[in-house]
Amino acid sequence: MAQDMSPGSRLIQLYAMLLFNDREYSLTELAGRLHCSKQTVLRLVDDLTDAGITGISVIKRGNRNFYRIPRVRRPKGLLPMTDEEFEALLMCRAFTSHLLGRREFAAAMNAVNKSAKIHKGKREPDREVFGVYRPGVIDYTPHHHHLNALVRGMEELRVCEVSYKRLKDKQAKTFRIKPLKIFSHHDTIYVHARYAKMPGRVFKDPGYDPLLALHRFSAVSVTDTPFRRPRDYDFEKVFNKHFGIIKGRAFRVRAELSGWAAGFAAERKISSDQVIRKKRGGKIEITYTATSEPEVLAWVLSFGTEARLLAPKSLVEKLKDQLEEVRELYTGK
Repeated sequence: MAQDMSPGSRLIQLYAMLLFNDREYSLTELAGRLHCSKQTVLRLVDDLTDAGITGISVIKRGNRNFYRIPRVRRPKGLLPMTDEEFEALLMCRAFTSHLLGRREFAAAMNAVNKSAKIHKGKREPDREVFGVYRPGVIDYTPHHHHLNALVRGMEELRVCEVSYKRLKDKQAKTFRIKPLKIFSHHDTIYVHARYAKMPGRVFKDPGYDPLLALHRFSAVSVTDTPFRRPRDYDFEKVFNKHFGIIKGRAFRVRAELSGWAAGFAAERKISSDQVIRKKRGGKIEITYTATSEPEVLAWVLSFGTEARLLAPKSLVEKLKDQLEEVRELYTGK
């Protein structure tokens, strides 16, 4: 992500690092953090100086140069940040960096650098200890303006008109929504909303709330139409009570897991009402409430031969049919 930074972005990032941190940076460290050559860093330092940015100190130690902008007096009434608080901020920034586009990532980096200004711990937390596994993630860089518009609609309680293309659609469809919550699940950003009336059309309540993936928006505009936040809306109750991001009819699931799958599942909270019963041979029987049959099937199949779905019986039959279709794919029948 940082490799795609423009020269102007690198210049701002360099200035923020020096301004908001009371520490020295070697030329090698600056080049590594900005993902550029040492010569580029030297040019950026010259650009800051030419622009009238003063206060950059160059400290020579042997044949190495270190750069620093000394800390100014801390404003009165500003509470210092502890080592643990600063470390938690660094961890959150690292763990969510893949969900941010370049613009939002730069803003997060600036927030970290500004926060370092009020860090008054006994040590300097290492900013490189945290990382994230990126293969398969979505690049949200082209969608930051859609995200900003949706956030604005939520903050100002304004209806948004959107163009949205579902995975199987050939063309995007235009409709209006009341955006209620933006959240992430499995490295994907979703928007949970309620439908709003389109001008000149009769409104028909579809009976469900749309769940929209941010990267599938092709346009988002905030309208002048206000809306009231529903009093009955409870995100935690809707999404974090039962298993499944798709919210359909609730049903009970019962499965038997063995081997590594048993240990893996026992470490996690599948549903708020899950029950785990230990069985002989290291097996477990897990029971929980779900709202999405496709997600339960995917969950069971992800464990391979270490999982066996026991209930509901109707879903067991669907799983058998899927397994038969998979077998036919590989046997050429």
